[in-house]
Parts: sequence; structure tokens; C-alpha cells
Amino acid sequence: MTEAEDRKPRSDEARSAYGPGIASEFVLPAGLVPPPGGGDSETTSEFTVPEGLDVPQPQAGGTGRSAFSPPGAHRARQPPPAFTPAIGIPLVSLTKDAPWQDRMRTMLRMPVSERPAPEPAQKPEEDGPAVPRVLDLTLRIGELLLAGGEGAEDVEAAMLSVCRSYGLDRSEPIVTFTLLTVSHQPSLVDSPVTASRTVRRRATDYTRLAAVYRLVADLSDPGTAISLEEAYRRLAEMRRNRHPYPSWVLTSAAGLLAGAAAVLVGGDLLVFVAAVLGAMLGDRLAWLCAGRGLPEFYQFMVAAMPPAAIAVALTLAGVHVNASAVITGGLFALLPGRALVAGVQDGLTGFYITASARLLEVMYLIVGIVVGVLVVLYFGVKLGAPLNPDAAQSTAGRPVWQIGASMLLSLTFAVLLQQERSTVLAVTLNGGVAWSVYGAMHYPGGFSPVASTAVAAGLVGLFGQLLARYRFASALPYTTAAIGPLLPGSATYFGLLAMAQNEIDKGLVSLSKAAALAMAIAIGVNLGSEISRLFLRVPVAEAAGRLAAGRLAAKRTRGF
Repeated sequence: MTEAEDRKPRSDEARSAYGPGIASEFVLPAGLVPPPGGGDSETTSEFTVPEGLDVPQPQAGGTGRSAFSPPGAHRARQPPPAFTPAIGIPLVSLTKDAPWQDRMRTMLRMPVSERPAPEPAQKPEEDGPAVPRVLDLTLRIGELLLAGGEGAEDVEAAMLSVCRSYGLDRSEPIVTFTLLTVSHQPSLVDSPVTASRTVRRRATDYTRLAAVYRLVADLSDPGTAISLEEAYRRLAEMRRNRHPYPSWVLTSAAGLLAGAAAVLVGGDLLVFVAAVLGAMLGDRLAWLCAGRGLPEFYQFMVAAMPPAAIAVALTLAGVHVNASAVITGGLFALLPGRALVAGVQDGLTGFYITASARLLEVMYLIVGIVVGVLVVLYFGVKLGAPLNPDAAQSTAGRPVWQIGASMLLSLTFAVLLQQERSTVLAVTLNGGVAWSVYGAMHYPGGFSPVASTAVAAGLVGLFGQLLARYRFASALPYTTAAIGPLLPGSATYFGLLAMAQNEIDKGLVSLSKAAALAMAIAIGVNLGSEISRLFLRVPVAEAAGRLAAGRLAAKRTRGF
């Protein structure tokens, strides 16, 4: 018998013993029971559920959830049960008329796990609005506030207030210079819902800013029931409404601002007229550049040229005129004091990325102004214009004229910011008080310009914050225009003139003084606002029976 014939019977015997489907090369040893499941081979892995382990199945009509599945139809009035910390959910004892800004700012400076649960949302929908729509409304409101120049912390406070007014307590808004993001997580086991929006255009309109604040205040009021459709309707009306002042009024206000600033630094009637004409011409040229789509850098550069050109032309023509006052008046109408204050405020409250971006924007705008004025001054010096950087501007001895000019400057600045007519008088008086304090400290008192400016700006911030709390509105309309008389226009002009005459060291010293004055304004305004809150009743958080800090700082450090 051959080897093949000897192997064939045994193969047939194995096939008959263990059934078909088992190859001869894989014959099971005698006495070993084959596994159940038929003759077909079966595969297993380490991910197989062990036998006897019950796997929870989704309910009928539902779908399985995972980290990669889309969010469910969560409703604001029927949120899933959230996680409760071991120390309990902190309670907030609010004053009866506490502004929503203070309440939301207090919660923003608390960790998410320690924030108090919101009161039941008093909205007319039975099931509450869907989460994506609430987040979209929140982003649209935050976009209008950020585009209007509001600080990052105040924008986050408004966004958090809108979310909590519709029952989205586990929400986290994030604000940067051009990007708004808000995320809501219904519970620890549900997927978060995140939305974002980019701010591409910035328009200064404090009337629209005040309308947005009123909308947020109404949404935050538990006694006011505003549906999501009503909030969208009011938001659309804000966007459609025209500016309160036409373009010719804005151009006239820019000219009067420059003329008031020229009188403030020692100019006479001729200087006033020259500064008004130069600023109005620069404003029209800036509008022309904006209509052509040129960046703001070139708009500021072009707008800074006409006042300097008029001053140089009058000097070359032999007209006895204070050229430095004319140019300084034009600079007052262009210096970005609003953006500077907002940038420093963001840095002091811990928003360093947004603060860096704002200050970088300020630097670009100032460089555009510097380039425009330097080009004109350079050609003026080459043509032999008698421009003297050592000629001090006579500002002492005219307190009545200076106070009147400072009030006119603040009034025209308020018009340029598109403020409501009801706030113009208050900010005008605030600007007059600021210059009075500065003049009293600097001239009779002998204090340095930086210290005098800081104290005056602090009073502007203090009064502005108190007026804002009295009207439950933003503080920007009461502070931004009031700092106009304190802007460092003279120091900036003398620094540029010295550099045009190739005296670099003297020019850098003067520009450094201007930077110090600008920082004193920004820090003083923020400090005054913070001091005002010391006298206000703010929310107090209680957790686990112990009293916590009423208003947490933006960041607590111990020197490391």
C-alpha cells in the first residue's frame, strides 16, 4: 500500500467522526469535543462582550449615543440631570436691583463647576427654545457689542447672561479680538454644542450699543418674558436703524473738535478756523478712501495731512499763526483713544490676547498718523517753514476758555461716536470736570502731566461708571468722549516735528511722554471704574454654608 492510499482511509474516518468541514490537516485529537456552532470556522477578538454580561440597549425609537454622535434635541426647559458637586450647588444672594453686568461678571470669575444654578427661565415657550438658536442669538448680540468697542469681559458677561436667561446654565463664552465662541454642555454625559462667529467689521455706534444693552437687560429680567422670536426681531431692528446723525453733521463735528482742541492748547480765532477747515477736509478724504476700500492705516494717514499742510502753508505765506496749535488740533481728532482704553482694560482684566490685538491696532493707526504728519512736516522743513519744536504752547492763564473748549471737544466727540442725545449732556459735563481737575493739578498745583492726567482720567471712569449703573447701560458712552481733552496731542506733535528736523533723541523723548500720557488715561479710566464698584452692592456667593468673596478678581496670584 502506498503512502497516499494509507492516508486516504484515515482521512475518510476522521471526516465521518467529526462531520464535514474539518480538513484533514486540522484533525482534532481523539477525545477532544469540537466547539459548538457547526463546522464553519468562527473568529473571536478581545473586543467581544463576555458571555453573561448584560449590555444596555437603547430605548425603543431612540438612537445610540457616543462621543462622535450629533447632539440630541435637548430643550432648555427639559435638560437632563446634571452633575452635582460634593460640596453642593452654590447659591447666590443677589441684591434686588443688582445690574446684570455685576451678576454675570461675578459668575464669569468663578469656575464652571461652582457657578450657581439659574432661576427657572420665564420664557413663553413650553419646551423652551432649541439650543442652537439660543447660541446663535448669543453670538449675534456679542458681535454687536464687540464691534462697538466694548471690552472683552463685558461682552462675555452679556453672552453668559443671554444663555442663562434661556436656561442654558452650563455655558462658556469665549471672546477674542475677532472671534466669538460659546459652548453649552447639557450634562457630563452629553456631547457639547459649540458655535462661533467672526467679527469682520467694526463700526462705532453707541446708540446701537445702548439698544443692545437694553435688550440684554430685558432678557435678564425674570419678570419680563421675551421669546426668542421677539429677541431676533429687536436685534434686526437695531441693525436696520440708521445712525442718529447724518454724514454732514459728523464732518462738522470733526472740524469743531479740531478747532476746540486748538483753542485748548493756546490757539486764537485764526487757529480755530484753520484747524476746523483742515479737519473737515481730512475727514472727507478719509471717507473717500473708505469708499474705495482702503485699509484704516491709509485712511488715518490721509486724514492727518490736511491740518499739517494748512499750518505749513500759512507759515510759508508769512501769516502770523500758531502752527503747532493747528496741527495739534488735527491730531486730537484722529488719536484712537477709544481703542487704547479698551485694549488696556482687556489687559488689566486678564484678556491678554485681545488686549495685545487691540494695542497692536492702536499702534498701526498711530503709525499711519505719524507717517501722514511727518511727510508734510518734512517738506515744510525743506521749504524753509519756521517750525520751532521748542516753542511751548501757552495754555495757562485762560481757564474759562479752556473749560469751554474742553466741553465743546467732548460734545463733538460724543457726536462722532454716534451717542444718544440723552447722554450727550452728561458726557460733556464729565469732560469739563476732567479738564478742570487736570488744569488745577498741573498749573497751580505743579503736579506732573502724567499724574494730573491719571487722576483726571480716574474721575472720568468713576463718574462714567456711576452714571452707567444709574441708567443700567454701558459705561463707554459716558467715558470715551470725556477723555478727549486729555489726549496727548501736543506731545505727539512736538515729537514728530523733532524727528522731521532730524533730532531723533528729542523726538523719542516727546513721543515717550505721549505714550506715558496715553497709558495714564487708559489705566486711570479703568481704575476709576473699579473704584466705583467698591461702593456698589454686588452679588455674594455662598457655598456649603460658608461666605465666599463677593467679587472675585480676574486672576489671583501669589507672586509666581
